[in-house]
Amino acid sequence: MSRWLIKSEPHVYPFSQLEKEGKTSWTGVRNYEARNNLRAMKKGDLALYYHSNVGKEVVGVAKIVKEAYADPTASKDEADTWATVDVAPVKALKEPVSLDAIKGTATLKDMALVKKSRISVLPLTEAEFREVLKMGKTNV
Repeated sequence: MSRWLIKSEPHVYPFSQLEKEGKTSWTGVRNYEARNNLRAMKKGDLALYYHSNVGKEVVGVAKIVKEAYADPTASKDEADTWATVDVAPVKALKEPVSLDAIKGTATLKDMALVKKSRISVLPLTEAEFREVLKMGKTNV
């Protein structure tokens, strides 16, 4: 299983909304690297859920429940260009983990969130994933 980090602005789609709805399509990604990461996701992979711009913190864990397919929000001309996956909530972190806390943790200095902060879908190592969960006082 691979590990990921997905970002959403909390005023657009907070983790609490994913918990309420039970599942969503991760649409609207318009960056080639992030799109390639979506295409690499497999059913059952886990992802840290990060609130970007406001908050800047990991707040939950989601699971990939449907592998990549054409993003229905893409224009007809770009239907084959952009992808989406379906995600479902696993659990909220007991304590959110801030970007500052991540940057201040030596074992996370090479984490994609730190190195490629503008990409909305990022791969993680198992060790990075587990360290963030530990910081968030959460087991999955």
